[in-house]
Amino acid sequence: MSKNSKEALLYIFPAAALFLLFFYWPLLQNIYLSFFSWNMVSPTMKFVGIENFTELLASAELLKILLNTVLFVAIMLILNFVLPYLYSFVLGHLVHRWNAFYRSALFLPSTLSLAVASILFLWIYNPLAGPLSIVLGWFDMESPRWFKESYLVIFAICTIIGWKVFGYNLIIMLAAMVAVPREMIEAAKLENASNWVIFKKIILPMTSSTAIYVFTITVVFGLQYVLVPVNMLTQGGPDQGSSNLVYIIYQYAFTFFQTGKSAAYAVITMICYLAFLYVKNKYLEKKVYYEN
Repeated sequence: MSKNSKEALLYIFPAAALFLLFFYWPLLQNIYLSFFSWNMVSPTMKFVGIENFTELLASAELLKILLNTVLFVAIMLILNFVLPYLYSFVLGHLVHRWNAFYRSALFLPSTLSLAVASILFLWIYNPLAGPLSIVLGWFDMESPRWFKESYLVIFAICTIIGWKVFGYNLIIMLAAMVAVPREMIEAAKLENASNWVIFKKIILPMTSSTAIYVFTITVVFGLQYVLVPVNMLTQGGPDQGSSNLVYIIYQYAFTFFQTGKSAAYAVITMICYLAFLYVKNKYLEKKVYYEN
């Protein structure tokens, strides 16, 4: 090994050691815990093998949690990926007046915490005296119990996260939009290309690298953001109707004190994330345009 290689390893070692200590070691510990039954109080753990996994895979709860997770992801992709994509195109290329105001107004909710956003939307969705119930009352419509109805609760929680995260994703996409060469757009307009053709033929390919990043963080981080509003407003209810793969891990560990099943759910979640990353790298990345 050359001297330069040794020096490179010496510089890399501190970061690699921290990465191994705080990433891979907890990961291995979680896999280890998934083969035990433990309540985090007892001094001993009971080895149960793959029993935690077999019970979860045989239960109807897992299917419901997976369906909830898919629904969460689908709604959040609309609110925090599709809409920011379209809005960034409008602000970047179609709107020329009050542009700074619109950007600031749309980004402002991102400065608030999810806890504050959850409390705010708890008031907005109040079926008795909330602003939304008052507006619906003008049309002789009764406000539903947003956080008490299955599937409707998922939409309500997604609007909290969408309102909070929308501005951040918008700014990222907007940076990609304004980086598209103006000459290409002006040339397309000279050829009488419509805004839709410009968006489809120029904007989509030129901003695809940023789009795949926003798409990924919307899926990966979006499910983690769900934890706060679900824990504050519904605790997974009604009947696990608002729970997902991320919240169920917390629930089994710190509410049910079934650490083994919580670790098993964490392993299943990790497998789902790996499957998503495989599909992204295998199929989606092939359609991404990188300038360099």
